[in-house]
Amino acid sequence: LAVIFQLARKHRVNADQLAETLTLLEQELQSLQDGGESIDALQQQVDELASDYETVANKLSVIRGKASQIMASEINQQLQRLSMEGAELLVQLTAFNEGEYRASGFEEVEFVIATNPGQPHKPLAKIASGGELSRVSLAIQVVAAAHSKIPTLVFDEVDVGIGGSTADIVGQLLKTLGDRGQVISVTHQPQVAAHAHHHYRASKVVEANSAESLMVALNRQQRVDELARMLGGAQVTDQTLSHASELLSLASD
Repeated sequence: LAVIFQLARKHRVNADQLAETLTLLEQELQSLQDGGESIDALQQQVDELASDYETVANKLSVIRGKASQIMASEINQQLQRLSMEGAELLVQLTAFNEGEYRASGFEEVEFVIATNPGQPHKPLAKIASGGELSRVSLAIQVVAAAHSKIPTLVFDEVDVGIGGSTADIVGQLLKTLGDRGQVISVTHQPQVAAHAHHHYRASKVVEANSAESLMVALNRQQRVDELARMLGGAQVTDQTLSHASELLSLASD
């Protein structure tokens, strides 16, 4: 009895649980003795999975290499339309170290761009201005829209630094994206706003101790008035209204 209670104290169980404890210890001992075989089996499994990974990753690399050239070419065509003449975007594929397995495959994908001829290509974040980033983003989204599953795209003043015919092209591209999904665009360009399926005017009312932001949906006449204000500023004339009406009609065709 003394030995039984001593063993129970040692293993921190009740005396009537010693038989169960013995069984568990025997199972643990057996698993440790079989550890070498388990490691060999696991290593074989790792080798098989690595082989499967390499087969799929190699196929992805081939497809990615072809698609990157086509995508870059189509994006550059859009950039020319967006008044970024001379700019060239490349889809750069950088291979990982040998034996390095990642969910993205054998290489890292990065967009690099040269905004002027003769300049080296650098990552977008290091070389492009805010307005250029917006336009490059728009060009990428237009090209990728046919395969994109993103339900909503938001562009904040994608038309910064442009105007005239280029702003009209931006409006056309945003409208094309809007035919495939929801696009929300903040703009101060009447050429862009005229192409919208729906036009909302954002404003802010400031009182003594508070400020309130308002968003109002505009009907056609209100759109004409707002476009005229965007075209002519505070002083809206009959000629400005006529120009705004024509702008909206042309964009709606």
